[in-house]
Amino acid sequence: MTGNLVITIGRECGSGGRLIGNRLAEKLNIKCYDKELLTLAAKKSGLCEEIFESHDEKPTSSFLYSLVMDSYSMGYSTSSFIDMPLNHKVFLAQFDTIKHLADTESCVIVGRCADYALAEYPNVLSVFISGNMDEKIKYISKLYDKTPEKAKDIIVKTDKKRSNYYNYYTSKKWGDARSYDVCLNSSVLGPEGTVDAILEIIKLRERNRAGK
Repeated sequence: MTGNLVITIGRECGSGGRLIGNRLAEKLNIKCYDKELLTLAAKKSGLCEEIFESHDEKPTSSFLYSLVMDSYSMGYSTSSFIDMPLNHKVFLAQFDTIKHLADTESCVIVGRCADYALAEYPNVLSVFISGNMDEKIKYISKLYDKTPEKAKDIIVKTDKKRSNYYNYYTSKKWGDARSYDVCLNSSVLGPEGTVDAILEIIKLRERNRAGK
C-alpha cells in the first residue's frame, strides 16, 4: 500500500463520467482507467478480454458472491484460481488489478467498485458524478445517435446494471451520498467545471491534512 493519489469515479449513465475522468487525468498528468482496466485484468489472469467485457459490471448470484469474498479474504493460489467459476475469476482479477494499479501509480479509475476495492488506501478520493435526466438524454442521444426515447431507455437500463453490481459487491449503496467522499452534478457544473471542482477538492483535502 502506497501514498499514490487515486481518484475513483462512480457515474450515472449520460453524466459524462468517463469524459470527466479522462480530462481530470490529463490535468493531473496521470492515466485514466475505464475499459482499459479490463485489458489489464485479462492479461493478469490469462483470460481473454471478451470474457471480461461480457461480464463487465454485472452482478452474480449471492451464493457465488459469498464464494468470491471468502476466497479473497483467505487468499488464493494459482491452482485454486483455475478451478473457480468464470464470474469468480473475473471479479477477483479486476479487484486485484485495481489494487495493483493503486500500489504502483497515481491514477483515475472509472467504475468497477474501485472505491470499495481501495477502501483501506489512505490517499483515495471517491467521487460520484450524477446529472439531470434531460441533460443526460441529450448527451446519450448525441453520443450514440439515438432518439430521446431510446437514449432514456439506455440510461435507465445501464444505471440499473451498475447499481445492482455495486450494491452486490460492496457494503454501500450506489449513488447514495454516504457511499462516497464527494458527489457532484455535472449538469450544474458542466464537464470542465466538474473537473475543476475535483481538483479544488484535492487541494482542500491536502491543506486540511497538512493543518492537522
